[in-house]
Amino acid sequence: MQKTLSTTKYSLSEEEEKKEILRQYRGLLRVLKSKMKPGDKILLRRSFEMAAEAHKTMRRKSGEPYILHPIAVARICVEEIGMGVRSTICALLHDTVEDTDITLDDIKREFGDEIAKIVDGLTKISNVMDANISQQAENFKKILLTLTDDPRVILIKLADRLHNMRTMDSMKREKQLKISSETVYVYAPLAHRMGLYTIKTEMEDLAMKYMEPDTYRYIAQKLQETRRERTRYINDFIRPLKDKLERTGVDFEIYGRPKSIHSIWNKIKKKGVAFEEVYDLFAIRIIVNASPEKEKEECWKVYSIITDSYNPAPERLRDWLSNPKSNGYEALHTTVMGPGGKWVEVQIRTKRMDEIAEKGLAAHWKYKEGKDDDSRFEKWFQQIRDALGNQETNSLDFLQDFKTSFLAEEIYVYTPKGDVKMLPVGATALDFAFSVHTVVGSKCIGAKVNHKLVPIGHKLKSGDQIEIITSNKQKPNSEWLNLVVTSRAKSKIKDSLKEERRTVAQDGKYTLEKKLAALNVPMNQANLDELCTFYKQNSALDLWYEIAIKKIDLRELKEFTVSGDKITAPKINKPVEEPQQETSKREPKKDTELIIFGESSDRIMYTLANCCKPIPGDDVFGFITTGEGLKIHRTNCPNASRLLANYGHRVVKTKWAKNKEISFLTGLKIIGVDDVGVIHKITNLISGELKFNISAMTIEAREGIFEGNVKVFVHDKDELDNLVSELLKLPGITRVDRYDTE
Repeated sequence: MQKTLSTTKYSLSEEEEKKEILRQYRGLLRVLKSKMKPGDKILLRRSFEMAAEAHKTMRRKSGEPYILHPIAVARICVEEIGMGVRSTICALLHDTVEDTDITLDDIKREFGDEIAKIVDGLTKISNVMDANISQQAENFKKILLTLTDDPRVILIKLADRLHNMRTMDSMKREKQLKISSETVYVYAPLAHRMGLYTIKTEMEDLAMKYMEPDTYRYIAQKLQETRRERTRYINDFIRPLKDKLERTGVDFEIYGRPKSIHSIWNKIKKKGVAFEEVYDLFAIRIIVNASPEKEKEECWKVYSIITDSYNPAPERLRDWLSNPKSNGYEALHTTVMGPGGKWVEVQIRTKRMDEIAEKGLAAHWKYKEGKDDDSRFEKWFQQIRDALGNQETNSLDFLQDFKTSFLAEEIYVYTPKGDVKMLPVGATALDFAFSVHTVVGSKCIGAKVNHKLVPIGHKLKSGDQIEIITSNKQKPNSEWLNLVVTSRAKSKIKDSLKEERRTVAQDGKYTLEKKLAALNVPMNQANLDELCTFYKQNSALDLWYEIAIKKIDLRELKEFTVSGDKITAPKINKPVEEPQQETSKREPKKDTELIIFGESSDRIMYTLANCCKPIPGDDVFGFITTGEGLKIHRTNCPNASRLLANYGHRVVKTKWAKNKEISFLTGLKIIGVDDVGVIHKITNLISGELKFNISAMTIEAREGIFEGNVKVFVHDKDELDNLVSELLKLPGITRVDRYDTE
């Protein structure tokens, strides 16, 4: 969050600013009108005045008055999340306790306990997520405790983050990267899990705009270019459906909507196709107006009409009417073959379902009122409370477990008796066993999935029916941790392993006691600390365990000095080593290829990260590692969002300087039609015409298609891009992709 007095890009007079603030506030009142009860307007006015007064000297990075930010956040809460008056008051006050002289007691006095509690939760989260050190995993549990205490806190925080993402242009590049990474890593999945699909999508698109600007612009431009063509196609697709639906008397709305840039990019990467080949660039949505008891019937009736008009792909049917997602999402999705041989996704939902899909948890509460509903959200919150109860989990592990366990897409599976269980995508038979009961999980030796025997690590699919096979002789081992994704299974396996370790360690404890008794010294804490330091163990338990499994044989004990009740470890003369810091860095070759912004920028030593193999011209950032100095990563590196989100304070701003002296090895995967002389054409172009140095080349041809892998030395990304475009001009070449060389 940027708070500064800079006025670089904002030039309204004081009078105009006041008018703009009032205009925005009145706009907020307008969208809240239908939700206001008597007395609410006075409370709102009071909260607005309190916030405006508190923030009056503050400005955002763009130079605009800071108060415009809380007003915008409040408006997102109302318009885009569907929250009410009390949440709006909290949104207006969300930064006051953290940034101004207003205290929590002031808010409690003015607005009562409930609002003060939510503002307190927002302040805690802000301190966690926006701290400069941004080691957010350390405090992530606090956020989740707040979430389960009052989910409105997270909903307001999501609105706050969305507005910050929308207004990031004035920020420094490294700040944009850090905030975008946090957003993709935690906030977008959290928005998805709270049922806020539109917000999740916009967050992902905005993050991509800053993290992969070239790709973002490329897809946005392509979407713009194909807009008229797509609109025409959608109209052709909808026309016959509209006629049939109108004849059956269904009360409906039908429209097409483009897929998000982020999801299109994911499809391009996942399926290995060009933009032109992504068939579902848009989805058709049909919203039915139906009474609660007729909702399913009407949706299936619409499905029947669609599949009468267009052939469906049976494997692409998603029935979230019978089994809603645990974030409340209900709909029917199908993919059908439209005119001109194009696949089209169709989503069918009722007005109620549509509101829940767009407004998530807030809409879920609205429809839940007056019902004795064992809410799926409540079950989810309870699972999080259980996970938080496991105090021993390392915070970074917890954040990773939380992402895979609670923020992932879900599948639904069945017990042998037909009961439904929801599990995250990627869950295995072993995850299922632990979801049934800890004892069932601990004794699991295999499973029957749809009556076929499978190993415990078998990945489950939606609709599977699972029966767990157990044995009293079975017990968990450390390998099991690689076979599960759910937080519950991981924590239960770790508990079991710790118990097992304690039991084994007892033998080591007994052995050590005997050895120390022979030296006439007790096994007290001081002696244990001395032994742990000498044998490089973290605790007495670890020491006993290593002794028990014969990794430590205690032969050095005879070299210890005994003085009364105390033992002292022998001094070991080790050869003097160069400090790690000096040896782990390397001088860049020839002239510095990177400009590192910040202190001592001329000759900073760095290495290029192996995970993404950057070359000059790639969008990059520097990351200070522990022990290996500065590493340069591409911003679209598979590890980028994790590094930037969890360790934002270690990020160094970098950009390439022009240097044609140095070549970088990169790889190209070339796919095309197998034709006589194709290899000659490729090598002739690369090394003959364009004079690139080929390091290695492999070509495989199968059933008329060839796939070639070429490792080639280039100076920078411009050269690589030129090489790719020239290769694509060759007859028969259909696709050229960069890959990271080993």
